[in-house]
Amino acid sequence: MLNKFMQIALQEAKKVQKDIPIAALIVKNGEIIASATNKREENNQTIAHAEVLAINEANKKTNSWRLEDCDIYVTLEPCPMCAWAIINARIKNVYFASWDLKYGAFGGSINLAKLANSKINIKGGILEQEADCLIKKYFESLRNEKEVK
Repeated sequence: MLNKFMQIALQEAKKVQKDIPIAALIVKNGEIIASATNKREENNQTIAHAEVLAINEANKKTNSWRLEDCDIYVTLEPCPMCAWAIINARIKNVYFASWDLKYGAFGGSINLAKLANSKINIKGGILEQEADCLIKKYFESLRNEKEVK
């Protein structure tokens, strides 16, 4: 199941046009109830990260701010803002593909779950190579674009 949902998240991330290709899925009882990609550039919104947008969608679908019986799948380890939102939403399990050694907040750089004394389960590195490749290609194309200008 982990690979299945992460594969779906990676497919969604590949569709991203203007932002870092990151996608998040929220799953409840084996069913995707919310899906989002980064939209900071597209929406000109600082907090339009995939995780925050997916949490908002899941809140609406469940009619609750508590997502206790839910899991989140993300193509990149969540940043501190997103990690804190995930913890506060009381999401049960966090699964991510790429570790973020610079900004990752579930063990890559820091671990906010420990700070919050949260019982959240965290597993990173799921289909990591594929996710790393996707992000690397994005930043390479961005650099090439800047060189052309």
